[in-house]
Amino acid sequence: MVSAANPVAPAPVALVSARARRVATPLGDGGQIVWHVWGEGNAAAAPLVLLHGGSGSWTHWLRNIDALVAAGREVWAVDLPGFGDSDGVPGGQDADTMPAPLHQSLQQLLGQRPFDLVGFSFGGMTAGMLAAAHPQGVRQLVVVGAPAMWVSGEKSVRLLGWRHLDSETAREQAHRHNLQALMLHDPARIDADTVALHVQNVLRDRLPRRRLSQTDVLAQALGRVVCPVQAIYGRHDALYRGRHAALEQAFVAASPYFEGLHWVDGAGHWVQYEQPERFNAQLLACLAAGSR
Repeated sequence: MVSAANPVAPAPVALVSARARRVATPLGDGGQIVWHVWGEGNAAAAPLVLLHGGSGSWTHWLRNIDALVAAGREVWAVDLPGFGDSDGVPGGQDADTMPAPLHQSLQQLLGQRPFDLVGFSFGGMTAGMLAAAHPQGVRQLVVVGAPAMWVSGEKSVRLLGWRHLDSETAREQAHRHNLQALMLHDPARIDADTVALHVQNVLRDRLPRRRLSQTDVLAQALGRVVCPVQAIYGRHDALYRGRHAALEQAFVAASPYFEGLHWVDGAGHWVQYEQPERFNAQLLACLAAGSR
């Protein structure tokens, strides 16, 4: 089993990472927020800023970055504070502490350049709050598989604990269960690289007690967002089984600038990883529509 201090990246991560420029901005007293950027020669379109999901890192977008760069985008993917290689916000335990430092970081990196903002799951909540609190520069917002569109007192997905397990085999079984229960629709897609990527990310999650996903914090934020808003979800997202119509109604009620909810067939919660070609096409279509 890899250690939290030195998790091993699967080969696809190393290949995509090698094509990036890694850059960090200050956070708190001696901390940093780490970004990766690709396609810096692509100046025809606004920068595209990607926020990953909970217990993740920039690698949640692993299968999308090359296609987005090939489409002419300059792509900035962050490790959110408390995840991946980024330090945590001092005293911060959830998404509500991230908009201010992310805004400061983006100002340092992009200056006054307008950008398109895309957030997955926990990162979708964060992106909504960022666009609401700091609208300057955000041209359009796309949320992907995001929770927090209504208050929920129930756990729709039951995940297994793994940190207490002594056996590497038992830990891997727990990780595979959790990937199938929450992240991916088709268990055949949970290969060794996917498990290794997931393990690398969960070992570096320093915010284990997040609670805002059970609230309507994203819906509240969308009421204050003043740019075009679109949403992309996997057709089989475990968070919204049997509630597709209710989700669309929640978006319509929340945002006066909402332009559409798009379902990707054959995908679960981690839609951009499970069906990258379909997702990439849908995201680019959303960005093209929202930029008009």
